Amino acid sequence: MENTTLNLVILLVYMGGLMGFGLYQGMKVKNTTDLNMGGRAVPGWACALSERATAESAWCLVGFPGFAYGSGLVSIWVAIGLALGNIFAWTALANRMRKEAAKYDAQTYVDWIVKRHAKSKAVTAIRLFGSFVVIFLFAFYVEAQVIGGGKTLHTLFGLPVTIGIILTMVVIIPYTVWGGFQSVVYTDCVQSVLMIFTLIVAPLYGLYYISVTPGVYATSITEALKLAGPTFMDWTAGAKGIFAGFMIASNFAWIIAYLGGCPHLTVRFMAMKDDAAWRMGRNIACVWTVLGYSGAILIGLVGIAIFGPSNIKDAEMIMPLVVLKIFPPALAAICVTGAVAAMLSTADSMLIVTSSEFSENILKPIIMKDKKLGAKKELFISRCVTVVVGLAALALAFLLPDSMVYSIVSFAWASMGNPFAVVTCMTLLWDKYTGTAALWTMVFGFFGTVLWQISPMNAILDARLMGVFPALFAAYFVTKLTYGRDNVTEDVSGDTDIIGEN
Repeated sequence: MENTTLNLVILLVYMGGLMGFGLYQGMKVKNTTDLNMGGRAVPGWACALSERATAESAWCLVGFPGFAYGSGLVSIWVAIGLALGNIFAWTALANRMRKEAAKYDAQTYVDWIVKRHAKSKAVTAIRLFGSFVVIFLFAFYVEAQVIGGGKTLHTLFGLPVTIGIILTMVVIIPYTVWGGFQSVVYTDCVQSVLMIFTLIVAPLYGLYYISVTPGVYATSITEALKLAGPTFMDWTAGAKGIFAGFMIASNFAWIIAYLGGCPHLTVRFMAMKDDAAWRMGRNIACVWTVLGYSGAILIGLVGIAIFGPSNIKDAEMIMPLVVLKIFPPALAAICVTGAVAAMLSTADSMLIVTSSEFSENILKPIIMKDKKLGAKKELFISRCVTVVVGLAALALAFLLPDSMVYSIVSFAWASMGNPFAVVTCMTLLWDKYTGTAALWTMVFGFFGTVLWQISPMNAILDARLMGVFPALFAAYFVTKLTYGRDNVTEDVSGDTDIIGEN
């Protein structure tokens, strides 16, 4: 059997099994809380594995190894920022978010912000603008993952890109619509195990491979970096003085979005069952993070040792090329499937978060004006919304040019992470923080990040770092202006008492 055929068979078996497993999990869904948050009874190990698969997606198996392959040791700063951010989130924020979600019966991330600031005059605007940011950015995220899946299937298995795109959505939509969060979490667990297997086994065996195989570019990582050129061995990639500091700060700024700034990740925190689940999830996620980023960097560096620094046209294909080079065909196919699994885990998670935010924050409270519906009817409406969002993402994959999509996705992480990270931390940690301040934090953080991204200054200091300052400015000064004067006479529950914010 030809290797391409073997790879394709393994991929199809995997995707078919994934769909079946997701549909099975969907049988447990009885209401919208189950659909949106797994009934807030998800085990810690499942939340941790799902959060890691969703957060890393193709980045940890495709993008980051490619970055390490093209840049060398400087990639370590990105890994440190990401790892510390995720460890802090699981240690300091995750259990707080779990308790807050239960206390306020929050169905989504924006729903939590709204209910936390329920007495604020800005509550409707918070709901609308917060949902807009999530839906707008995630729609393109989902669409980009779909295109990425199509391209990967084309590159590795020879499938036409259009067929790959359709196949990706054919797998994702059914189990996401039927099982919602429940299906997404448990299918993500499978994908997370496959991803971490690849990130551990591939670099370890790769180090052995380069040490015993004749004809490779270098027989060790150190030798490969020296041969590749001085910038590959330099911790600042040749930057000197203040510019070296700028470079390190910009790469380290990946930490910001992890501080509660990613709704598709914080919803995992909100869905955990209890304190014991959080402790287990924290331990698993922290270990996964350290092993995963270390493995991603090593795959890129092993790629230099095997192929040399400039012999691969598309650096982001270094992981598939390494595993196809060092492993037998069957094992290589399993590892390469991990890259596709990563894309699926992000696409399905963002699909359910997008549909949940629209259903819970726009459709039900604003369009339907909180009309009381039965549990089955609410569940049906939410599933219909998920279908529409999925089909819209599929349509975008065919209607919009690739360059436009990826230019938006390139700053989506910062445009979402900067405002929401500040809102999350301020809401949890500052009792005086007002609802109006939360609204303007989102507005200043979102538009400030986008404007910085498109300015020439972004080449010196990245918007992941600079975009957080407008959000912090708005959070502090608007709170000072509105504290004690931000409440309406009557809150959403009909309570006519006027009390201080939060």
